[in-house]
Amino acid sequence: MYCRPGCGACCIEISISSPIPGMPDGKPAGVRCIHLLDDYKCAIFNDPARPKVCDDYKAEPEFCGNSREEALKILYFLSH
Repeated sequence: MYCRPGCGACCIEISISSPIPGMPDGKPAGVRCIHLLDDYKCAIFNDPARPKVCDDYKAEPEFCGNSREEALKILYFLSH
């Protein structure tokens, strides 16, 4: 499965414990990453500074559901 255009749920609901450029303490679940653009694409997607957890995340139906709203709900449930 490929990332759904206009989704970005993983950039909001996934907790990142490692430093991110501009977010030295990472980010908690439910907080929008500062690198999530208005079109819900990652501004550092191809940057070597992109956190490993982001690089390792693979869009899968059981996590992404059928819509952005469903993905946010699924990832929220998994992270809380």
